[in-house]
Amino acid sequence: MTTEQTGPVDLSTTRAPTLLRETLAYARERDYTGWDYADGLSSKLLRAVPVDNKWVNIAVQESIKRAPVNVRPLFLVEQRRNYMGAALFAMANLTYARLLTAGAVDEPAEASVDHVGEARSLVDWLIEHRSVGYSGFCGGHKHEIQTLRVKGLPNHPSVVSTAFPVRALLAAAPLDPSYAEVARTAADFVVDDLNYRAVDGGAVIDYHVQDTDEYYTINAGALGARLLVDLYDVFDESALRERARRIFDHVADLQTDRGGWYYREPPDASHLSMDNFHNGFIIESLQRYGDVVDERYADVVEDGVEFYRNELFEASGAPNWDESCSYPRDIHASAQGILVFTYAGRLDFARRILEWTLDNLYGGDGRFYHRKHRYHTKRTTLMRWCQAWMVYAISEFLRVDRGIEPQTTTSPVCSQPLRPDQRGEPR
Repeated sequence: MTTEQTGPVDLSTTRAPTLLRETLAYARERDYTGWDYADGLSSKLLRAVPVDNKWVNIAVQESIKRAPVNVRPLFLVEQRRNYMGAALFAMANLTYARLLTAGAVDEPAEASVDHVGEARSLVDWLIEHRSVGYSGFCGGHKHEIQTLRVKGLPNHPSVVSTAFPVRALLAAAPLDPSYAEVARTAADFVVDDLNYRAVDGGAVIDYHVQDTDEYYTINAGALGARLLVDLYDVFDESALRERARRIFDHVADLQTDRGGWYYREPPDASHLSMDNFHNGFIIESLQRYGDVVDERYADVVEDGVEFYRNELFEASGAPNWDESCSYPRDIHASAQGILVFTYAGRLDFARRILEWTLDNLYGGDGRFYHRKHRYHTKRTTLMRWCQAWMVYAISEFLRVDRGIEPQTTTSPVCSQPLRPDQRGEPR
């Protein structure tokens, strides 16, 4: 596979914190609102069409998504705050505040920002804008998405769009213990609404509510299991641990001999193969189980990290698309690689990925680009896909690099019954 030649990048004591501060500022100045990966149905021009046709929707959505330049302004695509993105920004703000408090980074006086207040505002927004009518806390994209099977409506919840907000609520729990109690109800969403069920070798859950049973999305299962582990770490309920273990047992069984995972089971149910960041989701989720519970999956993680390093990244730190294709090199893959290798204790390689990303997908002033193709770079900046993921990855890299322990829920958990609006039920 081709390797880009990269020059030295200054990731000294001042450069990485400055990068984190500038990336947070870029998002904050825009109220954490922007374009997203598959937001073409938010086009005002499309909505003016008098008919709602699946094939027209797909044509517009995919044309906007795949265009080599950003055509969203031409299509009058509305900018929104993404649910998952808000969670990532909340956690990055909290981590930056902890770095400042610990003296691990410096912030110029003229740039002083209430990062804790920013995080609290974002977490409150997550609670206010969660999806309602389900068994517990959950969320989804705020725009429509057209697939071949169905048209996904705004706020239609998924385990992926819920897992990261749960982490954000738990991270913010020292500010207000009720955040943890709201997050706890997400376990009911996973078990009841996502159809947690036993299979040979473990258990599975659906990706979305009322999903198809024709295939299983492996990384979504891993993220759901990690959600349960995050809750177990706070609430110490054995049922959370055991349900997570059963899901992970099945995920481990689906690991290939090469060490990676296909996007779906069966593999031919998706055009994606063993792509980069979805494998990263699985590995990071298993890493979290090892940190919180035990070393049950240590060999699985070791094989997964080696596959990830040797087949999904170049020596330069450039992310490959999957096990057989180098391009496109996606910013989301860079961010997920930084996270996985940071948590694996391989900070030198995490730093190398960040260096490659700054050389190839950074536009300056805290702004990152979407993808590097073989002959061109897609210089679109997406608020969740580019900005939120990179700021979260940089914050976690700096936290580990500076020796700051992970956030824990130290405040007492409130025991008062939750209001219906906190549980995700209709008001």
